[in-house]
Parts: sequence; structure tokens; C-alpha cells
Amino acid sequence: MTPLLEVSDLNISFPRDGAPLVPVDDVSFMVSPGELVALVGESGCGKTLTGLALPRLLPRGAVLGPRSAVRFDGTDLTRLSERELRSYRGRRIAMVFQDPMTSLNPVMRIGTQIAEAIHAHRKVSSRDARERVLALLAEVGIADPPARINAYPHQLSGGMRQRVLIAMALAGQPDLLIADEPTTALDVTVQAQILELLDRLRAARGMAVLLISHDLGIVAGRADRVLVMYAGRIVESAATAQLFAHPAHPYTRGLFASIPRLDATTTRLTPIRGTVPRPDQWPDGCRFHPRCPVAVSRCLTQRPPLELVAPDQRAACWVAQGAAT
Repeated sequence: MTPLLEVSDLNISFPRDGAPLVPVDDVSFMVSPGELVALVGESGCGKTLTGLALPRLLPRGAVLGPRSAVRFDGTDLTRLSERELRSYRGRRIAMVFQDPMTSLNPVMRIGTQIAEAIHAHRKVSSRDARERVLALLAEVGIADPPARINAYPHQLSGGMRQRVLIAMALAGQPDLLIADEPTTALDVTVQAQILELLDRLRAARGMAVLLISHDLGIVAGRADRVLVMYAGRIVESAATAQLFAHPAHPYTRGLFASIPRLDATTTRLTPIRGTVPRPDQWPDGCRFHPRCPVAVSRCLTQRPPLELVAPDQRAACWVAQGAAT
């Protein structure tokens, strides 16, 4: 299947005195039409910056590397002008951010904000826009849309505000939805409802989803493929079932070991020792080697490529590749 999204050698840097900071380093992956791909990793590993780079919404001062390419339906978005990007942002690629209270305008009614998103991508009358707003609110599971359309964000619960953000993202009828930590700060029950909503919308609309999360638990049984990110790089890529059954990279195994399990006989979890280094302190070789329990001398000096270690599974690890000599 021809990929809908193909990211190649994505490199994001921030110039400064001395060497630049490079929080995202040579990231490559693909998303097929209708596929749900999960991008997981600890906070600070570069997941959100990667998502922002796709529609080119990076913060001021960020620089894309010269070899970076973000091909969407065959078009490299990194080569387009701001004017040309308008036909992709929101209309073909939409993003749901993790904090609805900072993403929604607190002094505008939610119906007005969704209608603005509709008018930005479609030439419709105010009456048709209102009908579309009501349909979107119903589609994302907000009860009694005519009563809610005039509500302000502070009058809604966290889960309902997140549904409003999803409705705004759907206004342009995108082919790809980037969901950046969509269940942050929500209780477990509401988290499940939001994730089930994304599943239902993906099935009904046939759109692809890039789900960015720090929680492997929420992608189990939901994602088609999982990308594991550490210190600005993809360290493992696999079909979800394969990853959960046979994680290959020591970092991925460490993530699984630190997750509570209902079927476990022990009450103690095994944490990953140490912390993710800052971008100005990336170590040489494999960036996980200071925290890795199986690191060998080669890991300290040579960067392992992301290579096949099993069918439909790649890992950037000399040990997993059987090349730790």
C-alpha cells in the first residue's frame, strides 16, 4: 500500500552559541491510509516536536535539517510555501493538542470556534456552518448539541473540552489526525471514552491517526504499529502484537517492566535507572547506553542503525541485531 505519510531523516535543531540543540535526530517512519500508528516514549524524547513538524507548526527558532522530508500523499511539505501549506493544514492534516484549556479560546463560545474552523476550510453559509457544528458535536459524542453549542469552554468538563477539540480537528475532513497525548489529565474512564471515540471516527471516516503518547498501555490492542522513541531517535518499530509479545530493544523492555500488571505475581516494579539526558548532553553511540543493562563497548561509540531483527520489527540495538562485538 502506498503510504499516506512518509517521514524521512527528520532533523529538528535550535541554533545557539556553540553547537545547536538537536532534540529530534534523523527520524523516519510511514503511516498508511486508515492506519493507527502510535509514537511512544518518555517525556522529553521529542514526540511532540515530531508531530508538530509534520504540518510545519514548529516553535519559533526551530530549523529543519536539509535532508528532512515530510511527504504527504506524494508531496514534500517541507518544500512548500506558507500559502501552499494552507491547503494541507486542517484540511488534510489536523492536530488535537493535549491541553484543551490552552487550545480553546476561553471567551468564545465553542460553537463559534468550531464554525471558524469550518469557514477556514470550506465556503459555506453561516446557517450551513451551524448545522455542520451541530453534526460534529453529535459525532464526537456530546449530548444535546443545540444546548451545548453556546457554552463557553469553562462550562464543560475536561472530557467534553477534548471532544470539542476533536470536533474542530474534524471540521476540515482530514485524511490524517495527529493526536498529541489526547487523554492527558483525564480520569481513566474518560480516557477510555476518548480513545474509543478516536477508534470509531477512524473506522467511520477511514482516516489515519498518529497517536502520540507516553503510555504503552493505551496503545495495546488499539494501534496497528508502534514507534518507540528515545532521546530524539526511533529505537524500535514493530507491529503492535509483535512488540508486546517480543520487545527487542532494551529500552522497550524497560518500559514494559515498569508497567503494573494485573497478572503479575510480584508487587515490585523494575524502573529504568537514570533519566533521559537533555539534548545538549546526548551521549555518543547508542543514546540509551548509560541506562542500558546489556550495553557493550560498541554501544558507547557507534550509533546502531534501525534494522530488521524479526519479521515486521526493527530495532536500533547492536545486541538485538546480534552484532555486539
